[in-house]
Amino acid sequence: MRVEIWSDIACPWCYVGKARFEKALDAFPHRDQVEVVHRSFELDPGRAKGDIQPVIIMLTRKYGMSEAQAQAGEENLGAQAAAEGLDYRTEGRDHGNTFDMHRLLHLAKEHGRQDALIQAFYRANFVEERSVFAEGDERLVELAVAAGLDADDVRGVLADPDAYADAVRSDEREAAELGAGGVPFFVLDRKFGVSGAQPAEVFTQALTQAWGDRSPLQLIDQGDADACGPDGCAVPQH
Repeated sequence: MRVEIWSDIACPWCYVGKARFEKALDAFPHRDQVEVVHRSFELDPGRAKGDIQPVIIMLTRKYGMSEAQAQAGEENLGAQAAAEGLDYRTEGRDHGNTFDMHRLLHLAKEHGRQDALIQAFYRANFVEERSVFAEGDERLVELAVAAGLDADDVRGVLADPDAYADAVRSDEREAAELGAGGVPFFVLDRKFGVSGAQPAEVFTQALTQAWGDRSPLQLIDQGDADACGPDGCAVPQH
């Protein structure tokens, strides 16, 4: 069975949702027969590569909230991440364009290192003090090499703006065709879709149903789960 996950490195709910999904997957009886593929979805595709700003400022402009409200939302996200065993830096993060990271994730897929790389990007963005955006291409090279990729291969992709660009755009078009209005968005064996950072129990249900059911794609318990969309990420207020 294949599980495809549409997500963005800049999406905190994707970071949390991945952990919740993996909790369910680790307990799934057929875990060894499940292939996980990460697909591209940019929350801010129109942002220029060099346009970097603090997350708190980005949130105030997206939602018209005060800096205090934005910071409270980050603190709440930190608590939810901690509940999943994740570290989360609630202050001092920045926000920028993720297109090059998505291109590198397609390179990583070809070398069987995709999950390692997306995890490295998540950690760099949500945990580490060094920016994943502001230090330029060599920061991405460093992270990709640590995830098991060849430095020359990574630099070659970053030097060629067309490398894997079509693959990223294809993923984004496919997400729209499948009805993904935000991320994370999980598609299980092209039978079931799960939208948002759902509880692990919902992913357990989806895995079980997808394994034994051959019906067309259905959306499972979309509810009010937190997700990120083209206008930004939902900010929890309490």
